[in-house]
Amino acid sequence: MVLYYILAAVVIVSLMSFIGILALSIKKKTLQKSFFPMIGFAAGAMLGAAFFDLLPEAIEYEIPNTFVYVLLGILFFFATEKFIFWHHHHSKSEIHSFTYMNLLGDGIHNFLDGVVITASFMHSINLGLVTTLAILLHEIPQEISDFSILIYGGFSKIKAMLFNFLSALTSVVGALLAYLYFSSVQNIVPYLMLFAAGGFMYISCTDLFPEMKKESDFKSSAKQLIAILIGIIVILFVSKIVPV
Repeated sequence: MVLYYILAAVVIVSLMSFIGILALSIKKKTLQKSFFPMIGFAAGAMLGAAFFDLLPEAIEYEIPNTFVYVLLGILFFFATEKFIFWHHHHSKSEIHSFTYMNLLGDGIHNFLDGVVITASFMHSINLGLVTTLAILLHEIPQEISDFSILIYGGFSKIKAMLFNFLSALTSVVGALLAYLYFSSVQNIVPYLMLFAAGGFMYISCTDLFPEMKKESDFKSSAKQLIAILIGIIVILFVSKIVPV
């Protein structure tokens, strides 16, 4: 029965990736005007997830050289982006490389969600249900920001939803691996958290912030700053009210 609860929970969490379907009802011109505020929200949400969610959770494990793994995450995402950029430069693709970086970082994050859900249900059904609800509330702002990044990066709405859903399915993989190899997977969770935190920092600071600088007038800059703060505050609020 526990496995059924776990599978139901991760499938529901994965389906949250389709929240971007709301964008299908928005006119393309209207959507384009809101790109930079949405990118600002995404950057804020990513920084919030790194500093108020992933890092605090990982630090509780008291592993040695904690921030070395954050640095390794940053360097790994830098090297990966360089490879993707080189590949796309030679193939003359119109898709920005940071879209794939975001999918990679989000995939790791979703994998961790699956591990956490399994661990919670294996402790008790009640804890598993509460944890699933908390993750669902975390996912709402995260999925909106992810969808915004993919659309701005050059994906069509349908392609953005499909790839976002595929990234979300890593939670199912994480849940099943955690169930089958619980003790082994639990040992690497804090390292994956730090790694993902480094990835989110890299994407927000080196990819999303420079994109927003393309609009430099005061009104646009103010909107971007407000959007960044809203993204940070939303993640902070959810993390404090419903900590996983």
